[in-house]
Amino acid sequence: MLSWEDYYKDEAPVKKEETNKPEPRLSEVTETKTVQEQTVQTETVTAPESETLVTEDMNSEAMQNLENYTTMKEPTEAELEKVRERMANALEGRVQVGQKAMINSKADLNQLVPFKYKWAWEKYLDGTANHWMPQEINMTADIALWKSDDGLTEDERTIVKRSLGFFSTADSLVANNIVLAVYKHITNPECRQYLLRQAFEEAIHTHAYQYCVESLGMDEGEIFNMYREVPCVEAKAAWGLKYTQALEDPTFETGTPEKDKEFLANLIAYYCVLEGMFFYCGFSQILSMGRRNKMTGVSEQFQYIMRDESMHVNFGIDVINSIINENPSLWDEEMRKRASDMIVEGTQLEIDYARDTMPRGVLGMNAKTMEEYLKYVCNRRLTQINLPEAYPGADNPFPWMSEIMDLRKEKNFFETRVIEYQVGGSLKFDD
Repeated sequence: MLSWEDYYKDEAPVKKEETNKPEPRLSEVTETKTVQEQTVQTETVTAPESETLVTEDMNSEAMQNLENYTTMKEPTEAELEKVRERMANALEGRVQVGQKAMINSKADLNQLVPFKYKWAWEKYLDGTANHWMPQEINMTADIALWKSDDGLTEDERTIVKRSLGFFSTADSLVANNIVLAVYKHITNPECRQYLLRQAFEEAIHTHAYQYCVESLGMDEGEIFNMYREVPCVEAKAAWGLKYTQALEDPTFETGTPEKDKEFLANLIAYYCVLEGMFFYCGFSQILSMGRRNKMTGVSEQFQYIMRDESMHVNFGIDVINSIINENPSLWDEEMRKRASDMIVEGTQLEIDYARDTMPRGVLGMNAKTMEEYLKYVCNRRLTQINLPEAYPGADNPFPWMSEIMDLRKEKNFFETRVIEYQVGGSLKFDD
């Protein structure tokens, strides 16, 4: 730590040794190379550190510009050309809409506007307008029903546990994929803005599942380890994990057809399958329970989560289609078949999950009707990325799903919220 005593102690010898030698002037120092060398090499002059730094940097471009300015020296043509070049580069640095791209863009990612994908910004605003928190939903009736000996059947309890068991870890998996893999390779600032919002919403969803588990007094170890201990849950989690392995490699970079296809496969896996397929069986089961006035708090939590997930799916599909439109060579026959096989494979895993969670009919549904519904959703996902249907003629046996997810109906959702909470209520939800 410096002190004034140290300062004067260092300065005293300098003053003593320089009594008969005038300190060199700035103009003299920069006049010629010979004078510079003499000044630096003179042992009898021990200038303070700050002065030494200035002297050593005298020949820098900045100091030369200062000298030119103070002496009103006319700039040379070469100096003027450098200024013109710097100005041209500055203007080129302003991002134009045509420079933006979903992947492999060289445009400055710090410049949010002008928007190329305005739909991404609008989705960000809608997501923000529809913000919610789990603690705002009353769980009192659910707690009483869950603790009651005859409140729920064993099949209904299994459905609640399996849903919370899968979703509690699936949303963490999705969030990790966004943060560690997707965000890095999406080279568009407005889409990145929405991804940040989505990552936050995934955190809220994980919070909601934890809040449900805690409120109901469930065995936390059992619920949060289902993705490793229950085969039908483990199969879905493992399927999703394998599509992040390549992208989580810190050396992974897009820019080649092979790498771009790998990234595109990741997006299809997560937006079309994990969020666009794996959630639908469990959500329809819980929402059906809520329709029967059972586990209404959990059902309401799932209703808001479903609204968010529907937006995530819509955003992801728009991103996928934008990448395909901007890079049509990626969407060759091999990639189209790979995408179709992935979605069909994910559908079959969800059908297996439905059969495991509903060995018998419950809540007005059974494994057969759920299979029909999942095939219907599968067709939706395929057609949304311009692929042919895998199950022609599949119909929606649960038309009430669209109605129950539609939050535009007049309702003051929380006593702590005003009706204007619905400002983002113009969203359209997938079946």
